[in-house]
Amino acid sequence: MSNTNMLHHHEIKFYHNETVIMKVIEQTQISPPPSSLPSPTRIPLTFFDISWFYCKPPLKRIFFYHFPHPTHHFLQTTLPILKHSLSLTLQHFFPFTSNLIIPPNSHNTPPFIRYLDEDSISFTIAESSADFNILISDSQDAQNWHPLVPNLPPPRTEQNGTCIVPLMAIQITILPNSGFSICLAFKHVVADGKSLHHFMKFWAFVSKAITNNNELSLEYSPPLDLPSHERDRVLKHPTAPKLNYFQEIQYFVLEIMKSTSLVRDAAYANKVRTSLVLSREEVQKMKGWIIDKCKDSTPHMSTFVVTCSLIWFCMVKSEQSKSDLVYFMFFADCRDRREFSLSKTYFGNCLASYTVVVNRGELVGKDGILVAANAIERKIRDFKSDALLGVETLMPDYREIIKPGNSVKMVSGSPKLDVYETDFGWGKPKKSDVVHIDSSSSISLSDCRDGRGGIEVGLALERSQMTNFISIYNEQLGDICSM
Repeated sequence: MSNTNMLHHHEIKFYHNETVIMKVIEQTQISPPPSSLPSPTRIPLTFFDISWFYCKPPLKRIFFYHFPHPTHHFLQTTLPILKHSLSLTLQHFFPFTSNLIIPPNSHNTPPFIRYLDEDSISFTIAESSADFNILISDSQDAQNWHPLVPNLPPPRTEQNGTCIVPLMAIQITILPNSGFSICLAFKHVVADGKSLHHFMKFWAFVSKAITNNNELSLEYSPPLDLPSHERDRVLKHPTAPKLNYFQEIQYFVLEIMKSTSLVRDAAYANKVRTSLVLSREEVQKMKGWIIDKCKDSTPHMSTFVVTCSLIWFCMVKSEQSKSDLVYFMFFADCRDRREFSLSKTYFGNCLASYTVVVNRGELVGKDGILVAANAIERKIRDFKSDALLGVETLMPDYREIIKPGNSVKMVSGSPKLDVYETDFGWGKPKKSDVVHIDSSSSISLSDCRDGRGGIEVGLALERSQMTNFISIYNEQLGDICSM
């Protein structure tokens, strides 16, 4: 039976913004309200946080919003609301305002997060002549978003050798008479995706409340669940390998933390970005197809498993690398795990890391998608049985995986984060994605803009590989959905 009406056949048509003029309108700092927090406030790092010292560049998430008004209207009516609501939000999400402190004797004193009264977030307002419709298109040059990304302030070193590392920067870019973007750059060591999107939704909710009342002096009361900064249950967990983790990465901590800016050079000149949408019907077709192939067992094939299996297969088959083994990394939220019994609003990093390893020949073979699905599903079963399985060897294992020449794909984001529910008072995002996938061999996953229960996948590849990828993707998905 044919299902051609159900299949989203993805066509390649990449867009490039020509001769874009960028202008910085304002560079300022945003702080929590005065005296709203004790100073100093110190937060220890857990082993979940420390493992992210390996993440060299900052993470970057961008949101695009429709706003059909000129720049002066935005500056007079919208910007004051965004600033005020951000300040109110930061009193609860203050680690983003804080700094990472790396003591000079960090062999004995691990790094920690510290908030002081004068701490603030770098906040940039810019204007761009870029075409808003191109920026929110599903296929475009990867470089199009780079001017919209803020630079984290560089680390500084005090006289006693202590290194002070800023943790977040925000840039709002106005596209006159069409829209604006909000882009955040932050160090993964301070928070994971769930914490980031809790922060964004909190900020958006406060902004929307102020917008609807048209009053900046709105009496403030928390609109959503507050973040939890209590870490004892993680720090005191009997298997927590905190000290061992830090010793593993000690020798290159400072080198990594100094990596603050998005590289804007020839490395990205030939990369293109695309967004794919797998509908609910297509996902269900894939689940049925894979389960039907698993004749000896009936594994639980989730949306995550079938989506990642298809994308991983297509990416590896489209690439030039000839390494014998291929790797796929994903992360699982541990907040509701019985090992920790943490609040669902726990702030920080709370992700277990899992690596799937298969032979390249098996993955790109006739049953490659099935091989990928079974391998990923087995790791998820491991997580369900023991969230900290293999945590003791995570660091040396990761150093082995990231060696040059290895084929490593990672997952960033999750459809469970409800990215497209982030409404500041001017409607839901027209587009949102992870910017840094163009430098990290990652794929991004999110909920869909249309709200119909599908899944959105973001990719950034070399132009020739993207052409191969799309061809393989359309063929595989077409074959599966036509059965």
